[in-house]
Amino acid sequence: MSTNPYAAFLRGQDPASLVKQFPEKLTAVISELGTAGMEHSLAPGKWTVRQILCHLADCEIAFAFRWRQALAEENHVVQPFDQDQWANRYAALSADDALRTFVALRRWNALLLDELSPSDWERELTHPERGRQTFGTLVETMAGHDLNHLEQLEKIAARAGNVTKI
Repeated sequence: MSTNPYAAFLRGQDPASLVKQFPEKLTAVISELGTAGMEHSLAPGKWTVRQILCHLADCEIAFAFRWRQALAEENHVVQPFDQDQWANRYAALSADDALRTFVALRRWNALLLDELSPSDWERELTHPERGRQTFGTLVETMAGHDLNHLEQLEKIAARAGNVTKI
């Protein structure tokens, strides 16, 4: 089995719990940023808050499909995607629509997590770029991916807060 680069973000926390808690944490940071903060980014050329929200909504679609395929097919092979190619379409999308989409899809995915058996967590699959994994690894990946982007958004919010106070 391959190692999961996103597992480092978990710091020993339960991935399923993190996945379920993330919408509330995300919504809190986005509320802090407000409408004016949606076009802020960590640095020139990096994704804006709005683009990160669009990316999270897209990833939730991808994870939803991956999870269900991994549970439905023996030895499922995950279909990777080029996030930058998907991001080419974000200019026309709103942060509000992206956040609502993400939250709704995440609720649906969290319901699925609640129904899993212990053997479901051990189902094997293959990611063409990351090798053999289990369904549990997909959940770890989602949780780590969430935390990575939450950290970015919190940094943007902290910087935006400093700009406002000057």
